[in-house]
Amino acid sequence: MALATVASRALAGIDAPEVTVEVHLGPGLPAFHIVGLPDAEVREAKDRVRAALHHAQFEFPARRITVNLAPADLPKHSSRFDLPIALGILAASGQLSRESLSGFEFAGELSLTGELRPMRGALAMALGTGRAGRGFVVPAASAAQAALADRAIVLPARTLLDVCAHLTGTAPLERQAATVPARAEAGADFRDVRGQSAAKRALEVAAAGGHSALLVGPPGTGKSMLAARFPGILPVLSESEALESAAIQSVSTAGFDPANWGVRPWRAPHHTAPRAALVGGGNPPRPGEISLAHHGVLFLDELPEFARATLEALREPLETGWISLARGARHARFPARFQLMAAMNPCPCGYLGHAAGRCRCTPDAIARYRARISGPLADRIDVKIEAPAPRDAELLADAEGEPSVAIRARVETARLRQIERQGRANAALPEREVELHCRPDPDARELLKEAIARLSLSARAFHRVLRVARTIADLAQAEVVGSVHVAEAIQYRRLDAAL
Repeated sequence: MALATVASRALAGIDAPEVTVEVHLGPGLPAFHIVGLPDAEVREAKDRVRAALHHAQFEFPARRITVNLAPADLPKHSSRFDLPIALGILAASGQLSRESLSGFEFAGELSLTGELRPMRGALAMALGTGRAGRGFVVPAASAAQAALADRAIVLPARTLLDVCAHLTGTAPLERQAATVPARAEAGADFRDVRGQSAAKRALEVAAAGGHSALLVGPPGTGKSMLAARFPGILPVLSESEALESAAIQSVSTAGFDPANWGVRPWRAPHHTAPRAALVGGGNPPRPGEISLAHHGVLFLDELPEFARATLEALREPLETGWISLARGARHARFPARFQLMAAMNPCPCGYLGHAAGRCRCTPDAIARYRARISGPLADRIDVKIEAPAPRDAELLADAEGEPSVAIRARVETARLRQIERQGRANAALPEREVELHCRPDPDARELLKEAIARLSLSARAFHRVLRVARTIADLAQAEVVGSVHVAEAIQYRRLDAAL
């Protein structure tokens, strides 16, 4: 009877719990069992591991093999357990020293010839191994991503034989160097947008403070064009934000590209996306678009065309920055501190208020169309701005608009003031800190009183107006929130009554 234990990391987001792979060789007829809530991918590891060991000319034990993935109550998925299972069998059968496995954690998919293939979640797992101070052996194709984790000791390997040579001391693996790529510049530039000065100013305010924004206007006025250029004026992610964002993206189906390090995520799902795709779901639960947009932007074009239940699911994450999912016996909590940007037409046909007078929508049809966006959700959108059809003179003008790099410089300066003052963006300020950091002067306070009475602002909208006003003051490098800042912030709530 022989027993060997190998440590690996479960794919569970940023805080990846350790999963112990226990291999037991017992008496009885030859058999290969995997227990511990494995899914189909993990159960199929039996054939991959057997073929890889045979191809590497190791002896596959002709005994009863039991592989236990502990803890038993955590569902195991993905093929990353192939390498730990293979090493556990080699150690249990005496072909590897069990002591050589201590101090390391392993993850990787095996091909039938023993080559290590890339896997999802390498960065998320490396964050956990770095905190534990253990070496992390991963496929060479996933090493660059894993090395981005702070304090991680990443050892890339190309084959099962490379790993065994390292554990026996024959050919030690070289540690993967952490190389942070330069930030890629956004291709689309604001200088291409003719006119829409009010919308561009509103997006600058939204970018500076991390506020949610809604663009309303007829088709072809440049709403999507403005939104596509929004990433080019966003500030660069901090190191901790970049790690969190990259770790979440690494567990997605598409994975994380190290070339996007430091770039804020930009997610733009189609309006036919179901609620589970937007907020997360499945069994076991997987992060949705709002979590993949963590510390980035979620762009919803044609906002009223999304299902009402799908949009309502955004309300709590917009406030808390988290999404909690309960699916039967499974419960998961994913980060979702995203910046919402949306665009919509003013009516079903899209031409309400157009100079050509093309709209023929009835008042009831317009009311039903706008009612698809509930009052509580609209209340959580800080900046609402109209994007009217540009005039002929603006379209035919030769002069280019202000480039994105100039706008981003002002945005980054304003965001830096916020971080130095309160440690976070203005949009993330809790209510108890709004009065401390967003206190208006006496004239601005009187203006707010009048706005509350005329616009029937809710308590939530009142605090959001103060946050936006604080951002406008930061862009102006003003220490105190004045009436001019509050007046502009109130203008961004004019469309509340129409929604």
